[in-house]
Amino acid sequence: MTPDELRQRWAERSGEFSPDYYAHYGPDETSEAIRRCIERTTEAESDLSILELGCSSGRHLVHLHDHGYEDLHGIDVNEEAMTVMRQAYPELAAAGTFYIDTIENAVQEFDDDAFDVVYSMETLQHIHPDNEWVFDELARITADRLLTVEIEGPSEESANSQRGETETPEVNYVDDAVPLYYRAWNRTFAARGLTEVTSERLGNDTLRLFRWSENA
Repeated sequence: MTPDELRQRWAERSGEFSPDYYAHYGPDETSEAIRRCIERTTEAESDLSILELGCSSGRHLVHLHDHGYEDLHGIDVNEEAMTVMRQAYPELAAAGTFYIDTIENAVQEFDDDAFDVVYSMETLQHIHPDNEWVFDELARITADRLLTVEIEGPSEESANSQRGETETPEVNYVDDAVPLYYRAWNRTFAARGLTEVTSERLGNDTLRLFRWSENA
């Protein structure tokens, strides 16, 4: 599957894992874990600029909004995301700034250190190997904290200690043949100058918090 084919699949997604699907379930324990992870390293909550990669209809961002965060941003490739957000979370839709575009396109337009916090929830695992340059862009636009909540594969220890940063990631084709790439996220962002501060398991996912070394 080419990068364009992969992006098109998400742009046209309906049913399971679509914006409607996520709005139906709403905020969950992952939303709470993301917020707790942000709060453990900050004092001025409402002043933080926060970007979610692959925000869909905004169920994690609405949880942050409900807890006092105001400068919220999101990227999603599916045009239905904003329509569903306006229906399900109208206050978030009105307050936030959203980009209906691919991550690859959108992040190139942001200034250096544009956001205090950048996070993803089962999104970066779908970035095609040809587009791994986007991880450099994510480091560039992150002023302080980067959070990843991603599936890391059948053997997390193998993914994070044995496979090198430059090797092609293992892939698992799920659902209707959408590829999920298993990456060593601690290696991926350590190679770009970020330091892992903490990690925790969240069901099938692993949450990892990265900061720049001077802030870790």
